[in-house]
Amino acid sequence: MPTLPVPIFSSLVLGFLLVRIVLVDRRHGALAALLALCAVQGVVIALVQHYGVSGMRPAQAILAACIPPMAWVAFQATAVRGLKGRDAAHLLAPGSALLGFLVWPSGLDVLIPALFVFYGGAILWVSTRGPDALPRLRLGEGALPGLIWTIIGASLIGSALSDVLIIAVMAFGADEWRPWIISIYSSAMLLLVGGLSLSGALNVSASEPEEADPNPPQATEQDAAIVARLDALMRQERLYLDPDLTLTRLARRLVLPVKQVSAAVNKVTGENVSRYINAARIAAAQEALGAGESVTQAMLASGFSTKSNFNREFLRITGAAPRDWRAAQAGR
Repeated sequence: MPTLPVPIFSSLVLGFLLVRIVLVDRRHGALAALLALCAVQGVVIALVQHYGVSGMRPAQAILAACIPPMAWVAFQATAVRGLKGRDAAHLLAPGSALLGFLVWPSGLDVLIPALFVFYGGAILWVSTRGPDALPRLRLGEGALPGLIWTIIGASLIGSALSDVLIIAVMAFGADEWRPWIISIYSSAMLLLVGGLSLSGALNVSASEPEEADPNPPQATEQDAAIVARLDALMRQERLYLDPDLTLTRLARRLVLPVKQVSAAVNKVTGENVSRYINAARIAAAQEALGAGESVTQAMLASGFSTKSNFNREFLRITGAAPRDWRAAQAGR
């Protein structure tokens, strides 16, 4: 009776997600490439582990070595900065895997897990530094994009544990478990990384031009001047109402480096840029609620894109949920 290996099932799911992300959501670039890479790797794993196509082993090793640097490039392109020429240096990872397969195949047992740990750790280190470290993501999404990338980074590190399990079963003479560990563990990692890459929270609203490298931290007077300019921009153009607003866009409007704007807001207001923008959005939402609009209408009109973030920020700033706040205002 024909059976469907777990990696093939994972690839089919990822393939459907890829069709959606490209044709329906019209999202291309690094995230779509990461999703496609995960889908192809699932097929290759199935061919090698379940159908005995040994000639695909080099492809399995090279594709495995491609996934961690591709995840890092996708992270940089969607959350931190646009693609740069130096990103081509990450091609050294699959190149090293190919060379290792030709001259020292056993070395891949160290190289590939090391790549997953290295790139996963790099994603974790940046993504856990807060929203201001992810200037290309929409400020209205709050901490969600950082959380998604944190999970992706952790899943890359976790995938290296499958090699530890393989060594353990081989030490106990249970080598027949090796293909199952590779298939199930790898498929779970591919589905997790691919599925999370589909999240709309990782979208960038538009291609953001790159700014020059940031200057050293400025004096307090200059920080105050930057925030004063930003306050005026908020009052005059109400940029906070744009749900696709990013820190990169704000910095571009001020003709300043991202980190300089972020540092100034932090020093003057004691908050990160995301909270600074959300405070203005909550004030707009309060006006809308006071004018009789529903909670959902107030959320959309004030620039928030997710209800969970709107409710959380409203409670943080006002000390009450939106409905409770509106009821209290109506009872005055």
